[in-house]
Amino acid sequence: MSISTQDACTIIQAVRADAIVISTMSAMHVMDQIDPGYAFGLSSVPLMGGAAGLGLGLALSFPERKVIILDGDASLLMELGVLATVAGMRPKNLYHFVFANGVQFNGGANLPVAGKGGVDFCALALASGYAHATRFAHVEALRSGMGASLAAPGPALIELDIEPTPARFGPQSVQPEQGDARFARMGSEARRLMRALGTA
Repeated sequence: MSISTQDACTIIQAVRADAIVISTMSAMHVMDQIDPGYAFGLSSVPLMGGAAGLGLGLALSFPERKVIILDGDASLLMELGVLATVAGMRPKNLYHFVFANGVQFNGGANLPVAGKGGVDFCALALASGYAHATRFAHVEALRSGMGASLAAPGPALIELDIEPTPARFGPQSVQPEQGDARFARMGSEARRLMRALGTA
């Protein structure tokens, strides 16, 4: 049985302490629900594929603080070269979670990702030079293994087998346009994060 996005985010939120959390796609929507005002949180929308790059910059700027990236498989595939970039900089405080649900726009159109869900992100991360990589397919294994995953020195990639959310849109139900606020949120969150980190 795979892990729900809700369960994964709840488990991560419970152990993250005061880590900086960069989220995108499905994980971002769930974090909006369970911890909407987190001062050290930053969404990566509309910068699809940019979560790991944002996380790397923050990890290098604040080496004393853990940086947790909640990435999507479709998003990471858009900027796959970032794995080599992260590995080359060797940030020991960077923890890169990949929510591998096999679809793009989860809960919306649910388009299949490139590779049809067959990409091994752990193998790619290790081949790129990440210090550690592990994969969780069951919620109890994730819950029991989370502490060790965040205690190991980074950069670490943690791949999660995530159950896709049923699609809401398709030929009979067209997705509405995204409002401007969706695209303005990253700027307001970045300003909030800067204040929390004492750099504003």
